Amino acid sequence: MTTPAHVAIIMDGNGRWAKARGLPRVAGHRAGVEALRQTVRAAGEMGIEWLTVYAFSSENWSRPKSEVSDLMGLLKLFIRRDLADLHKHGVRVSVIGDREGLEPDIRELLVEAEELTRANRALNLVIAFNYGSRDEIARAARKAALAVKAGKMDPESISADTLGHFLDTSGIPDPDLIIRTSGELRLSNFLLWQAAYAELVFLPCYWPDFGRTDLAEALRSYASRERRYGGVAARDVAL
Repeated sequence: MTTPAHVAIIMDGNGRWAKARGLPRVAGHRAGVEALRQTVRAAGEMGIEWLTVYAFSSENWSRPKSEVSDLMGLLKLFIRRDLADLHKHGVRVSVIGDREGLEPDIRELLVEAEELTRANRALNLVIAFNYGSRDEIARAARKAALAVKAGKMDPESISADTLGHFLDTSGIPDPDLIIRTSGELRLSNFLLWQAAYAELVFLPCYWPDFGRTDLAEALRSYASRERRYGGVAARDVAL
């Protein structure tokens, strides 16, 4: 079975999982963190090289302050409690998203996670935090414009490839497979540029219920597809 090198996941449904059980939304987020732990472990064991997870979107700030506070607390707990274990198992952590405006302690934790695990190679875990794809593309365009203004770049040289170097994901391969849980059928501003030729799998389960079996199901679906990248014949790698 062909295993995708890069799997990205929209971890959706924590709140609905909690509501269905008569629990507060934070209970769903806590259960979602445990699902993430299990998924990181399973991804490494299944031979996936890159795993990107949508942890907190730039639109999530519109949620009630109490929920945002709970989510920030869970992020801190995940990094403080799990970072040593991730490092021990050779997981390299990278963070994409806009860090401007984040609380200093959050920024410091993100940098700590990246610096500690920088040399690891067993699995690349990319955390999309305060991330929105439209915002990412806009920031990339501003960087390119500044490079042109400074005389470092000819505007005629700007192409999809050169603009890609200004994205948060520069140096990260595009996802081969994007999974979304909870039954919703949309990308919700996640990796819109990078998803151009990704295969999409939408699963009905809420994220806290996602496990090894669900990941394996998504990988089987991926393996059954023919990826043509806009051409007629299937190709093993993207152009």
